[in-house]
Amino acid sequence: MKASATVVDTCITDLELMQRWLNPLLKCEPMGVWGTSVGSKSRFTIQIPVIKPTLKNTVIAREPGLIIWGFDGFFKGKDRWECQPNDRGTRLINSFEFNIPNQAIAWGFDRFAAKWTKMDMEAQLRRLKLVAEELHQSFDD
Repeated sequence: MKASATVVDTCITDLELMQRWLNPLLKCEPMGVWGTSVGSKSRFTIQIPVIKPTLKNTVIAREPGLIIWGFDGFFKGKDRWECQPNDRGTRLINSFEFNIPNQAIAWGFDRFAAKWTKMDMEAQLRRLKLVAEELHQSFDD
């Protein structure tokens, strides 16, 4: 993307900027004071009426251009974001690894939510690119 690695990293770790590119049905809230240092905790809640599935997460690795969140809730896993500077701006690498311990939930996810989740994550990445490039452009003006 056409933005510096510093700007992309900020878009991934700044709570206000995150809300601009995350799915509008996904709410991120700090558990305590917002932070992205190792051990910082927050929760992601999907705003589905009545059930509101929630994932608690903890920052398990952090360095400039890299953050890894570990998740626990209706599934367990980690979300890794790495910003690699290049001659065009930044190459963003995102990997999301998870398993669903409850077999009934895993079956339902595979049948009904997996395709939607993949499309939603791709849309979030497109929105993240737009936010990062807009922010980068504002620094150039």
